[in-house]
Amino acid sequence: MPLARTWAVRLTGLSAQLVEIEADVSQGLPGMSFTGLADTSVVESRDRIRAAALNSGAEWPNRRITVAMLPADVRKVGSRFDLALAVAVLCCAKQLRPAGLDGVAWIAELGLDGRLRAVRGVLPSVAAARDAGVRRVVVSPGNAAEAALVPGIDVRVAHDLAEIVHWLGADGPALPAAQRREGWPTPATGPDLADVAGQPLARRAVELAAAGGHHLFLEGAPGAGKTMLAERLPGLLPPLDDASAVEVTAVHSVAGLLGENAELIRTPPLQAPHHTASVASLVGGGSSIARPGAISLAHCGVLFLDEAPEFAPRALDALRQPLENGIVVLHRGGGVVTYPARFLLVLAANPCPCGAPAKECTCPPLTRRRYQHRLSGPLLDRIDLRVQIDPVAHADLIDGATPRESSATVAQRVHAARDAAAARWAESGWLVNGDVPGAALRSSEWALPAAAIRPADAYVKRGELSARGFDRVLRLAWTLADLAGRAVPTAEEVSEALYFRTGRSDAFAA
Repeated sequence: MPLARTWAVRLTGLSAQLVEIEADVSQGLPGMSFTGLADTSVVESRDRIRAAALNSGAEWPNRRITVAMLPADVRKVGSRFDLALAVAVLCCAKQLRPAGLDGVAWIAELGLDGRLRAVRGVLPSVAAARDAGVRRVVVSPGNAAEAALVPGIDVRVAHDLAEIVHWLGADGPALPAAQRREGWPTPATGPDLADVAGQPLARRAVELAAAGGHHLFLEGAPGAGKTMLAERLPGLLPPLDDASAVEVTAVHSVAGLLGENAELIRTPPLQAPHHTASVASLVGGGSSIARPGAISLAHCGVLFLDEAPEFAPRALDALRQPLENGIVVLHRGGGVVTYPARFLLVLAANPCPCGAPAKECTCPPLTRRRYQHRLSGPLLDRIDLRVQIDPVAHADLIDGATPRESSATVAQRVHAARDAAAARWAESGWLVNGDVPGAALRSSEWALPAAAIRPADAYVKRGELSARGFDRVLRLAWTLADLAGRAVPTAEEVSEALYFRTGRSDAFAA
């Protein structure tokens, strides 16, 4: 019997690798053996693909079948190899023409009836196959729209294995091509900032967060509008550019969240996990190959943690490293994966555990302090903006005549400020002020005059502001200057940045 060769794609996180599958049918006791570090989930496919082939009208060789999955020194995990394995064995059994396998990768799971089922991570898999020189890829209908997002490769769709047998075994009609969408999808519109009554200080903070990529902590009474403000923050961010849209869509693909009508995600995502979320659900996890968590699903968008003190301290502290690096590296038994995790963090909290209005709160001072200290100092030190939100004034709530600024109006200022920052840091590659290292801001090229930073210097000398806090005040000051249309921050911007950093009104007089 001849040797047959097909191609599949191995996926580890967002990294994909082409896998060569060789099948050989020889004399011996009937059976199917695997070489090349095939995981239990791959070995289990032998009975599944045999039933799929027989139920598709093909003949299964009643001989010894040996399958090699190359490269042999990397582990193969999952059901995404089903279709490639079945095609390789059927080609060995002379059910399919070998010429039809040249330059084709097969990515699908098989059901017992031969139907092709969708798998996770098709977008990065098809992109890796294209980059490796594969000319055509065959996927299931559930992955067709997602695979068609990758340009430069011929994507074909098969509903079941019988279509493939008919195509390559009996000179039947070619598989239909996946339909590609013309142009980019229109970014979705979210809730409007005009819905928020009052809260001018909090609205200013949300605008600053969007303009400079600064993390935000909102603390205040229940019903003051903390959740409404956080939910409207993504609407102030610019639509994702091509590279970011592909990266964000790939993360959602690996997580299996795209669905059959997949489109490139152009709107900055919002993730708002419940306060009972575990460490693995936040940063990513899994028993073999770790899957992306909420921080990666919020990549290029917003991660909103409502009732932040109710989260487990270990889960909150796990955010510290991704906040600094913009990535998360997960080590599991199946290997090491790296996911992007560059997001805007928004924390919201009540001032005490009872959540009652200040006049009705009976929590003793010690209980309130313990509740507030559930947010660790190192985590809060990474938060640029801290805002105390008071209950909405009655006049602001019922005032329907005074127009409120919409998200579109604020977004225009945000986009202008981001354009100014991007132009200033173009040679260094930073896009927003929140990405700029403190060392760069304190360098001779960008250092502010002594008169401008005098308010922050006073806090540092008194030990009320850490070195990291000082750098973050400088970042905020640059963002305030960009929003004001100024080339360089003045003492006014530094004082306002210091106020948002410390939450103390005496910052303006420091």
